[in-house]
Amino acid sequence: MRWLDRIAARVELEPQQIFPSEDLLNHVPVLIDGIADYVESPVRSADGSGLLQAKAMELGALRHAQGFDAYEILKENEIFGAILFNFFMEVMEELDPNATPHTLFACAQSMREAVEIIRYATMTHFLRLSAERVREREDRLRRFNVLVSHELKNRVGAIRGAAKLLEEDWLELPQRQRFQRMINDNAEALQRTLENLVTLSQIGSDARQQRNVLLPQAAAEAVRQLRDMAAAQGVIVELAEDLPPVEVDAAGVELCLVNYLSNSIKYSDPGKQKRWVRIEGEFRFIPPDDGGELVVRVVDNGRGVPSEARARLFEQFFRAHDEAITGIEGTGLGLSIVRQTVESLGGRTWAEFPEGGGAAFAFALPSRREEDAAAAGVRRPEGAIA
Repeated sequence: MRWLDRIAARVELEPQQIFPSEDLLNHVPVLIDGIADYVESPVRSADGSGLLQAKAMELGALRHAQGFDAYEILKENEIFGAILFNFFMEVMEELDPNATPHTLFACAQSMREAVEIIRYATMTHFLRLSAERVREREDRLRRFNVLVSHELKNRVGAIRGAAKLLEEDWLELPQRQRFQRMINDNAEALQRTLENLVTLSQIGSDARQQRNVLLPQAAAEAVRQLRDMAAAQGVIVELAEDLPPVEVDAAGVELCLVNYLSNSIKYSDPGKQKRWVRIEGEFRFIPPDDGGELVVRVVDNGRGVPSEARARLFEQFFRAHDEAITGIEGTGLGLSIVRQTVESLGGRTWAEFPEGGGAAFAFALPSRREEDAAAAGVRRPEGAIA
């Protein structure tokens, strides 16, 4: 506890981020026991330090998941070593008075070696995980650059082409209005793409810099952004009254909902008198370890998706409907952006197709927080891991 209290006092993080659960409190004594075994061992071998290295790597992985940086990892190791040596000085007076200086020095040297093993193993594993995250972000950035470049090129080309034609004197009024609509539609799509770019740049950033809101707030904001688009298509957008009041990443969830909703609005069925889209959500536990997950669905009574196209829905540039048939423009980016966003948050995406028609596009985000289950009014199953 002295170790954890000093970390909370010296490192600029909230205490709940440093030791968020009993897992870490159960983890610390194992490290201490490992140091004691190392000090008592008369032979210094690779096997003798194996337990220390394994537990230190676990600590490095935990700190990485909590959003620590390299400086904070090194500061924690410094604090840990200082506490151990302070303890060593306190118990020296209780040792056998016949203990020789050589014995005391050898004990201190062994303890210093054990601390170094922990420092090295923790830091190297932390840096390895950090490097993997950097590579993952670079790969995601390269993929997104391809998507954005393609989208911007198409939209700007359409705007320039339509604007050029508007300069022609021979255009009649209906044709002129058509090109004006084309410019407006592509400009709005361009704006949404740029907003997606800004939002994606915020996703996967340091957890301490993320803005969290309740799911109903994120859903309401997504609906607000598409209010005019829905009105123009005659589509009613509804929010389920029982949306779980669970905290979500504002940027990521709003982006996903906007893309799902805009697809449902674009592909509404003109043959139906009442066209609607509804956002639903639930919090549930999943066996075998009964971890919690938040499931969000965007359900509609639109055109649906042809069966032969369903397996490729979340691929880049794929469009389920032929533009010549639907008269709806698009580049097939929306669902692939949703997939990348949700996966960056540790979740998954999928689509469902009710027998009565329409579609339901969904995503799930993991959560093991007890307060999420409590907010959603869900009781953890008996025997589940807390």
